Parts: sequence; structure tokens; C-alpha cells
Amino acid sequence: MNLKTEWKPLAVITLVFLGALFMPVGLRRLESSVMESLYLLHDYAREHVVLCLLPAFLIAGAISVFVKGNAVMRYLGAGAKKAVAYAVAAISGSILAVCSCTVLPLFAGIYKRGAGLGPATAFLYSGPAINVLAIILTARILGMSLGVARAVGAVVFSVVIGLLMHLIFRKEETERTNGLSGTVAGPADEPIHRTVSLFAILIVILVFANWGVREDSPELWSLIHSYKWLITGAAALVLGFMSVRWMKVSAWKIALAAAGVVLLALLLPGMPMLTFGIGLIGFALALGTSGGEPSLWLDESWSYARQIMPLLFGGILVAGFLLGRPDMEGMIPSGLVEGAVGGNSILSNLFASIAGAFMYFATLTEVPILQGLLGSGMGRGPALALLLAGPALSLPNMLVIRSVLGTRKTLTYVTLVVTMATLSGMIYGTFA
Repeated sequence: MNLKTEWKPLAVITLVFLGALFMPVGLRRLESSVMESLYLLHDYAREHVVLCLLPAFLIAGAISVFVKGNAVMRYLGAGAKKAVAYAVAAISGSILAVCSCTVLPLFAGIYKRGAGLGPATAFLYSGPAINVLAIILTARILGMSLGVARAVGAVVFSVVIGLLMHLIFRKEETERTNGLSGTVAGPADEPIHRTVSLFAILIVILVFANWGVREDSPELWSLIHSYKWLITGAAALVLGFMSVRWMKVSAWKIALAAAGVVLLALLLPGMPMLTFGIGLIGFALALGTSGGEPSLWLDESWSYARQIMPLLFGGILVAGFLLGRPDMEGMIPSGLVEGAVGGNSILSNLFASIAGAFMYFATLTEVPILQGLLGSGMGRGPALALLLAGPALSLPNMLVIRSVLGTRKTLTYVTLVVTMATLSGMIYGTFA
């Protein structure tokens, strides 16, 4: 055996053996942590994959196929005007208001098409962090000052982090964007109104399919929620019309997919997620069997799913094992977390930032979690630090970002988020 070439598999086998040999089987916390990782994966699959990720993959694939590279370079490229690029990145990210995992395929799509690292990372942060409903709930439940601090901090973070990423990696990103110029493919004569309309409809479907409310949500949000599936269905019909009219997908294929959705909705009115999933599958089959741009759209969407899904699922299992779900225990005791974030010291703010960065927060869940932590003695400075780092990052999120940007850029991005969240928490905690 040649140790120079075989040391890596030997090391892996040795580590696995030692782990199995000394595994504390029978330890109650270990067994409950394993179950927590499975429960968290189950909750994620049930709540986010069909309604969040699958539409996001379609949008990312559409970006790769229908968005011209020169358009991305004009508004989000390294050579674009900074005010325009970062305004577009922050606004477009906040409009989507998605979780830290759903934003990943969209981020990968615009980065692949030539967006500069700065605007792309500004978009990556703003999507989950600048969530209008979450900010409103933060103000109503945790206090107006914390809600305002979160809103201001999230907007400032998205721009500052993007600018710092651009400055730190300016040289290699210039080489990357120069290499992309002239090589990006896309429809040469696609009318701009068609592209804009397509993305508007896809975003409407993504946003309203995931529209959720709590008992203390504003009345307008609750009213919209009562019509969410009607709005989603109407947008899906418009998408089908666009596919037939503009992409030459056979009308009978779209009609067959729509008929299946209507039939399932009538037979199982209490299972909208299943109906939504069947509709997506039918639409995907219609695209994949049509050739040309529709088939290319499905191929690009699948490439993002194949890259991102395994990393997400693996990261969620690890996060659930270590930290558990809200109000449940993982390997790291929640009492340790609560005890470490009291007061307003640099360590308490740093701990809150790091814990928030690694823990997975489903959209809006950070508010009740923090409500409980504040009641257990958490300082308001660390609370803001967690709010600024938590929704925008998670362990699954980091794994996927690394596959897109590489290790150095991912570590830099995570470090910037954690550092700025820590400093913001300390400043806010001093005056709160």
C-alpha cells in the first residue's frame, strides 16, 4: 500500500472506526439529538422543499436561460455603478423575502450569469434578512426599537458586506467577470417585457405559495393569506399561457397538467402542498418534453437542484443534531446558550452571532425563539446580533455557498456577517 496516495481513505476509515468504537450508545442526549436531526429534516422537507426550493430552482434555471449576460453585467456586474448595483441587489432580495436556503439557487443563478461578487453577496444577505413581515413581527413582539434596529441593520449589512467582499476579492473577481464577458449564452432577441413578465409571475408564485401568518400578524397579511392559493393558481395559469405563447410548449401538455391540479384540488382540498407539488411536476414534464429553451430551462433548474439539495439535507441533519429544533434539545444544551448570551459583553454578542449563524431558522421562527430567550435573560444586544446573523446564515447555507464561491470567499462572508452582527449588538445593547 502506498501511504502517499492512500492516507486520506485510511484516515477516514480510521476516524469512522474510532467514532463507532467510542460512540456513547445508550446516552439519552445522543439518542434524542439523532432524533432531533431527523425531525428537523422532516420539518424542512414538509415545509420548505415543495413550496420554497422547487419554485426557487425554476427561477434560478430561468435566470440561466432567459436573462442575458450583458443585462446582469449592466446592473449587477463588477463594472456597474455601485449605487445601482447594490440598490438592485438589496431591493430584489428583499422583495423575495425568502429563507437562507431558498435564496441559494437564486444567488447561484445571478452569480453564474456574471453578477459581481459584491452585488451577489448583497443579494444573498438581503433575501432572508430584509423580510418585511419578520421585521414587523419583531417590532410588535420584541419591541419597536429592536424592530427598527433590525430593519436598519439588515439594509446597511447587505450593502456594507457586499462592498467589503468586492474590495477584498477585487482582483480575482475582475479576472472572473472578464472571462465571462462574451461567453454567456441566452436568447439573443428575447423581448424584455417577456423576460420581466416571466420572472414577475415566477416570483408571485414563490411568494404567495409561502405566504404564512401568525395569530398576531397584521390584518392585511391575514386577508391576503385567505386568498393565497387563488392568487397562486391564477399566477400558475398565466405561467402556463406564457409557456404556450412564448416558449412554444404544446398547449395540451399544459392543459393536462392543469387538469390534474384541478382534479386533485377538488378531491383533496385540505392538501394544497400536494396539489402544488403535482402542478410543479406536471409543468416540469411539459418543459422537459418540449425541446429547445423549455428543455434547457428544466436542465438548468435540475443542475442547481443536484448541486444544492444534498448539501442542504446534510447540513440540516448536522444542525439538528447539534442544536435541535426550537424548544427542543440537541447535543448542545439550550441552557448553555441561554447562559452565554446574557448581558452585553463582546463574548455574549459574539456567541449569539455564531450560534445564530450556524442554527437553521425557518422564516419567522426567529421571533418566537428570541422571545423565549429574552424571557430567559438574554440581553437585547445579543438578541439583535442573533437577528442579524441568524436568518441570513445557517450551516446548510454555508455548505452550499462554499460550493459556489469556494472556501476562502465563504469564510470571509461568514466572518463579515458574524463580526458586523457582534459589533451591532454591542452598540445597540449599550443604548437600548
